[in-house]
Amino acid sequence: MQDCFQHLARILAEGPAVLATVTHVRGSVPREVGAKMVIDARGQIFGTIGGGAGEAKVIQQAIEVLQTGQNQSVEIDLTGTPQRLAQGICGGKMQVWLSYWQGETARLQVQQILDRLNRGQTTTLITPLNGSDLPYWVDQAQPISAAFVETIAPPPILLIVGAGHVGEQLAKVADLIGFQVVIQDDRPEWGNPQRYPQAQVCNDSIHRTIESLAQHQQLYAALVTRGYQYDLEALQSLLNRELPCQYIGMIGSEKRVRQVYQAIEQLGLPHHQLQSIHAPIGLDIGALTPAEIAISIGAELILVRRGGTGRPLKLALALDEKTIDWKAIEQTQDRGT
Repeated sequence: MQDCFQHLARILAEGPAVLATVTHVRGSVPREVGAKMVIDARGQIFGTIGGGAGEAKVIQQAIEVLQTGQNQSVEIDLTGTPQRLAQGICGGKMQVWLSYWQGETARLQVQQILDRLNRGQTTTLITPLNGSDLPYWVDQAQPISAAFVETIAPPPILLIVGAGHVGEQLAKVADLIGFQVVIQDDRPEWGNPQRYPQAQVCNDSIHRTIESLAQHQQLYAALVTRGYQYDLEALQSLLNRELPCQYIGMIGSEKRVRQVYQAIEQLGLPHHQLQSIHAPIGLDIGALTPAEIAISIGAELILVRRGGTGRPLKLALALDEKTIDWKAIEQTQDRGT
């Protein structure tokens, strides 16, 4: 989301843009409410509201908005009916609002949003769904008719403790899936901007690093250190943090994990805090290489952030197939209805 508004700010410095926002969904659709895409005067896009023919329809309508300056709503029908088959067959419908942005007022509005996000503050954005008014932000959302109200939060932070081989690959994965990345390692030869161009690098102690992130509500931590004593030091600070972490994961064998847990318990920390730690870290996908391990950790981060089961998606389809009357569907198709 923050990247989307940063891109919008760059476009507005040169000319007008359209901000496409998914405002309503029903059934199975490729993106969630609040998903955004920016379209510039050349028809180039940043972000996605789902891809495919449905997105192509939105881009086409956005170009019209760029010519007229008039906001409009677009419905994408993905139910797969004969009349709407070309738009897709996900099974649901999406409503997308196209908002026209241009001029100094629009630039100031985007900059205000970015300033708040960069300070780690959430922003409530209200998008009027009639007329030509720009979206605007307020500290607290109030019930407003004919408007789309959304809370935009700064991207979560992933603190990677340990700048070794797994940490290097994990920083790439975390950046790709939308995390701000902070690397902590007391070895400058390992933790440095050259190895981690996508991250903020801290060579200070883990305690001071965590203190510097004290105000961030969406803090995730991955402990991929070179020894259990470093895990122990990091866990002491993370588990005593005033704002609880959204996720703490720790790499290591079962023996190493038990060793750390025993040391933590001797410090008097409650047992339930240990149960919240994801250790060994990551999902079981048979990962062996640092890159594969990083992907397994990234998958677990998405699971915690977005929710899910971690099961193969084909299992959900298998469960659905048990309840679908395929014979009745075939008979309906034979009748041409």
